[in-house]
Amino acid sequence: MDQILNYVKPELLIVAVVLYFIGAGLKKAQTFKDKYIPLILGVIGIVLCAIWVLGTCPTEDKQDIAMAVFTAVVQGILVAGLSTYVDQVVKQVGKRE
Repeated sequence: MDQILNYVKPELLIVAVVLYFIGAGLKKAQTFKDKYIPLILGVIGIVLCAIWVLGTCPTEDKQDIAMAVFTAVVQGILVAGLSTYVDQVVKQVGKRE
């Protein structure tokens, strides 16, 4: 877990928490099959990270735009993975063996 946190921007850790609750809500609502929830969380994570990146980084030329897109996609995938990881840790800790 520490390795993942080294790559996630600290400002975006809250997005992982938000994605965790969105995932829990999707699972409870049973709107989508469980196998699609990580994919949905990944897309939502990328969108939320893109909003943050575009709001905080200057995009004056093509290189800046490419870097913003890359950062948004990577950070979105990382925070979605982090939220899924947290979900699995919560499930495993609550398990009785």
